[in-house]
Amino acid sequence: MDQRDISLGIDELRQVWENYGHDLVLHDPGGSSECLVRGGELITPIGDLDPVLDRCRSWIDHVHRDEGLLMARIRLRESERGNCVDLARETGARLNHVHLGSPVMFGTPVMFGTGAEADPTPPMPEPPDARWDPPVVIGVLDTGCDPHPWFRGRAWFEPVPEVLDADDDSGQDRQAGHGTFVNGVLLQRAPGAVIRTRRALSSLGFTDDFTVAAELRALRRSAALAGENIDVLVLTSGCLTPDDECPPVLAAELERWPDTVVVAAAGNHGSGRPFWPAALPEVLAVAATGSDGQVAEFSAAGDWVDVAAPGVDVRSSYVRLAPGGDRRFGYARWSGTSFAAPRIAAAVATSLQADRDPDEARDCVRHCYTFER
Repeated sequence: MDQRDISLGIDELRQVWENYGHDLVLHDPGGSSECLVRGGELITPIGDLDPVLDRCRSWIDHVHRDEGLLMARIRLRESERGNCVDLARETGARLNHVHLGSPVMFGTPVMFGTGAEADPTPPMPEPPDARWDPPVVIGVLDTGCDPHPWFRGRAWFEPVPEVLDADDDSGQDRQAGHGTFVNGVLLQRAPGAVIRTRRALSSLGFTDDFTVAAELRALRRSAALAGENIDVLVLTSGCLTPDDECPPVLAAELERWPDTVVVAAAGNHGSGRPFWPAALPEVLAVAATGSDGQVAEFSAAGDWVDVAAPGVDVRSSYVRLAPGGDRRFGYARWSGTSFAAPRIAAAVATSLQADRDPDEARDCVRHCYTFER
């Protein structure tokens, strides 16, 4: 299997390799099934594990069973990590696709994007400190949410600190602050909502099928323990797959959210290829538009995309690494479909707060944020 160098700078490439386990493999580089996978892993339902192990036991280094997800993660021997796609086909196991936060920018066609780094911007007015009754709860999977002044005084706020410098090289990682930014977009547009954040993305903007599914489950369970219902779910990362089908572990987990309006970034790959889980029929897939109202060049815009919202030069709350390792809270300007997605999620939340049911809220948002294809 071919593996293409990911065209980041030398320092950034080192960060990716050190923080993501040396397991990034680009399948079918330049081809119609190009996608990024974790070369060191396969995943399979626990019920199918024994037949898979019978076929590939000699290639396995370790097996981890997740009884909550009813999935097993198979760690391959180092010598076999470049052959993961072939091994998945031979054994009936599934690939563990790598998900990217939508502002990540690579040189490969499939991962083309914009706004790789946030730009500082002048101070912004704080959204009003409101609280809707009955509450509308928005769940977010991202890099976390720091105690920015916009959030720290709100009764519902539970900080999920950002990892700003994962390799301790005194430089902020390129996607650190992403979750704080996304939460700020939500707060500006739905100031009365309750926001619950889980860390699923690394500060370099990476995650994978298994991690996303596990964090979805954790968010659902924590809400149930708190007596809350997640009314709107925001997913700001996603993946491409060799067969352009949704990874089964994601589809299965999202089936457990029937009463939640799921909103997901459509991706920054600038093509019509399905980006998962945004392309699932039950998910609102969000493209990004520019100041002219047209879909941005970097944004995905296939038939599976439902709506579009402003995603270029969006302004929101942000956290930066200050000299000495302290945190400096401020504001930034950033571009990507992951900043259009919370705009739509906030519109859904506002519609729910106006006593619309989830189906009515979806229809209302589709009507208001339609776009020319």
